[in-house]
Amino acid sequence: MAAPGKCLLLVTGSPGVGKTTLIVRVFESLKVLNPNLKIQGFYTREIREGSQRVGFEVVTLDGRKAPLASTTISTPESFRWPTVGKYKVDIASFESLALPELQVKEHTDLFIIDEVGKMELCSSSFFPAVLKVLESNIPVLASIPIPKSGRDIPGVARLRNHPGATVFTLSPSNRDAVKEQIYTQLVDKLHKN
Repeated sequence: MAAPGKCLLLVTGSPGVGKTTLIVRVFESLKVLNPNLKIQGFYTREIREGSQRVGFEVVTLDGRKAPLASTTISTPESFRWPTVGKYKVDIASFESLALPELQVKEHTDLFIIDEVGKMELCSSSFFPAVLKVLESNIPVLASIPIPKSGRDIPGVARLRNHPGATVFTLSPSNRDAVKEQIYTQLVDKLHKN
């Protein structure tokens, strides 16, 4: 069980509503406020060719990047990769960058995990790493997909139902207010630690 006072802030909403943008803006605001904060984690960014989304990449908070999923890669290995919708998921690439970012270290102030979704959960090592982060008393800001036809992915349901979880459902009309709410909660939490 998590220690009392676990701070797990979850952002959900329809695809394209701005979950990643919000998380990156909160991260940037926290770093401006306190450049010495030790924040670990990653976010997921679309890869576009013109107006077409052709994949996703995982980006660490210090700017390192690796492919996560693609519609355009076709190598001998890629034919063995799991698929989510039209995307082939490069688990090895994702794990090589994301898993080290989820190692619980003594002086970490905050974890950012964007996103705990179907593609990331193709990695059998990813969710256990997320659970280890949750067992620590380090605050977490994460994004999760909106339930499809009312049903969550099992791993996502565990996060949503976590006793320390606060879920923010993002919409175009509340994005700025939610960003401020999350930022204020984290500033308050990080200030007390």
